[in-house]
Amino acid sequence: MHGFRLGLGISAAVAFVTLGYFAYSTLLGTPIWFNGLLDRQAAVMLVQQPLLRTQTGILNVSWLQSSSGDLGSYSLEARQAEFDQLRKFQAEIRHWDRSKLLPMEQLSRDIVLWNYGRKLANEKYPWLGAQSQLYAVNPVFGVQKEVPALLLLDQAISDETSAQGYIDRLKALGPLLDAVRADAMRQAGEGVIPPDFIVEESIAEMSRMVQPATENNPLVRNLSDKTAKLKLNPSRRAKLLAEANAAVRDIIYPAYFRLIAQQRAVIPQAGHEAGVWRLKDGGSYYADQLKYLTSTDMTPDEIHEYGLEEVARISRQMDVILKSLSRNEGSVGARMAELMSDPRFAYSNTEAGRSQMLNRYKEIMDQVRSKLPGYFSEKSAMSLDITRMPASGENDLAGAYYNPPSYDGKRPGIFLANLNDVAKTPMWAMPTLAYHEGIPGHHLQTSIAIGNGGLPLLRRMQSVPAYEEGWALYAEQLAGEIGLYEKDPFGNLGRLQAEMLRAARLVVDTGMHAKYWSREQAIQYMQSVTGMAPSDVSMEVDRYIIWPGQACSYMIGMKVILNLREKAISELGPRFDIREFHSQILDNGEMPLWLLQSNVESWITEKEDAAIRARTTSEGRTIITIRP
Repeated sequence: MHGFRLGLGISAAVAFVTLGYFAYSTLLGTPIWFNGLLDRQAAVMLVQQPLLRTQTGILNVSWLQSSSGDLGSYSLEARQAEFDQLRKFQAEIRHWDRSKLLPMEQLSRDIVLWNYGRKLANEKYPWLGAQSQLYAVNPVFGVQKEVPALLLLDQAISDETSAQGYIDRLKALGPLLDAVRADAMRQAGEGVIPPDFIVEESIAEMSRMVQPATENNPLVRNLSDKTAKLKLNPSRRAKLLAEANAAVRDIIYPAYFRLIAQQRAVIPQAGHEAGVWRLKDGGSYYADQLKYLTSTDMTPDEIHEYGLEEVARISRQMDVILKSLSRNEGSVGARMAELMSDPRFAYSNTEAGRSQMLNRYKEIMDQVRSKLPGYFSEKSAMSLDITRMPASGENDLAGAYYNPPSYDGKRPGIFLANLNDVAKTPMWAMPTLAYHEGIPGHHLQTSIAIGNGGLPLLRRMQSVPAYEEGWALYAEQLAGEIGLYEKDPFGNLGRLQAEMLRAARLVVDTGMHAKYWSREQAIQYMQSVTGMAPSDVSMEVDRYIIWPGQACSYMIGMKVILNLREKAISELGPRFDIREFHSQILDNGEMPLWLLQSNVESWITEKEDAAIRARTTSEGRTIITIRP
C-alpha cells in the first residue's frame, strides 16, 4: 500500500498546494504538471466547501479556523457558481494534450472529465434542489438530516477552539434550515413536491428531532460527551454547554418548526404518484441519473429485464438451500419471511441484546481479517469502529451504513449499526451486512483509495456510485467464496437474500420511475420476492423514490466486476492471481465501469504479452500456445 502520509502530512501538503494554486493562478496560470492541476482543483473545492473539509479532515489548519463554524452556502447562486466552476475545470483539463500524458494521467483525465460531465448534466433541470438533489427536504438524504449527522460523526472536538467552532455551526444550522425551507418553497412553486407519504415521513422525522429537551438533544449531548474528555476549565466548559443549549433552543428548534410548517402546507398539493416521470422532463432526468449512477448506457427497460432475470436466478439458488433445511412449502419469499420471524435467530430488543449484536459484528470483522492475506496484496491501514448509529435517525435508515475515515487517519471509518429494533436483523443476516459495509466491502475499498498517495487528491475525493456499491456487493459474494459461510447455510441464505434485494431494486426502481408503478405495487413485489418485513420494504422503496436510479448501481457494478474476473481467469489460466486482480480493481481508485473494464482488460493483455515474451526462445522465435 502506498504511504498514507506524504511528507508534511496530507493537511499541510494540501495547504501547500492551495497556496501554490493562488500563486499559479496569479502568476503563471497553469501548473507545470498534470496531477498538480488536479490537486489544485481539489484544493479550490476544499477552500470553498467547509463541509467537505470536515468530511475529509483535510485543511484543518490554523489559517482556516476562522471559517470552522461555516456550513457553506445553500442557494441557487451557489449551485450556479459550482456549475460555472466545473466548466472552468473542464476547460483547464482539456487544455492538456491527452496523448502527451502518462497512462495513469490519461486515466485520471478521463475519470475526472466524466465525473464533471455527469454533474453538469443536472443543469438541464433547474427545478432540482439547490444542491442538485431531487427534493430539498426528504427523510433519508435531506440536508435537514445530513448536516446534523455530519456534526455528530465527523466534526472534530479536540480543544476549546474546535468546541467553539462546533457551537458556531449549531448557530449556523438555523439559517441553513431556513435556506432549505425557501428552496423547498421554490420547488413547490415549480410543481416539484415529494409524494404525500414522503412529505409526511419528513414531518415525522423532523418532529422526532425536536422532541427531546434541548439539553438532551444529540447535538448538545455530543458536545457534552466530547468535552468531558478534554482538559477544559469546568466553568468554561459549562459556558460552552450553555451556549450550545441556547443555540438548539433559540435557533435550531424554531428553524425546524418553520420547516415542519412549510412541509405541512404543501401536503394538499402533493400527489401520491411515486415516479419521477410525473415531473417536467422527468423521463430525461431519470435516464441521466441512470447513466451517472450505473456509469453505463443501459436503458430503464434493459435494467428492468435484467433485474427480473436476476431475481429468478437467485430465487432458484435460495430454493435449493431452503429445501436442504426442510423448508419446502410456499414461495421463496414466503419461506424467507417465516425464517425472518424465527425467534431462534433474534437478539432480545434490550440493551443487553444490543450489546450482543455489536460484539457479534466485531467478531465477524475479526474473522474476515484473518482471511484477507490470501486474497488481497494490500490491506487497510485505517481502523474501523463498530458502533450504534445515532438513535435519532434509526427510524428512516436500513440495518447499517458506513461513514468513511478522515484522510489524516485521525477519525476512523465507522460501521454504524441500526439498533432501534435488533429483532429486525436476524443473526444469519449480520455477516453479509458486515462484509458489505466493513471488510472486504466499503471500508477496505475506501481506505485503500483515500490512502493511495499515488493518486491525485481530486481522484481520492471523487465518488463513483456503481464502482463503490458494485465492489461492496462483490465483497458479499467473495466472502462466500473464501469460506466465510462454510457450514453455515443460514448465513448463505442471508447473503442470497441481500443479493435478491439488490436484484429486486432494479425491478422496482425502473418500475416506479419509468413504468408508472405505484409505491404499493413496488412494496408488494419486493416483499414477495425477498421475504423482508413490510416495514423494512416500505423504507427501502421510499429511498428509491427520493433518489431515483441509485438503487440500480449495486447489481450492475458487481456484474461488471464478476465479468472482468471471469475474463481474466479464462484468458490467463494458471497465471491468474486473485490478489493481483483485486489490486487492479482497488489500487487505481474509483472510476466509471466502462473505464474499469478498459483498465482491467489492458492489464490482462499486458500479462498475456509478458507471458509470450517469457516463452521466446534464445533464437528469438516465439513458442505459440494454442488455447482450446
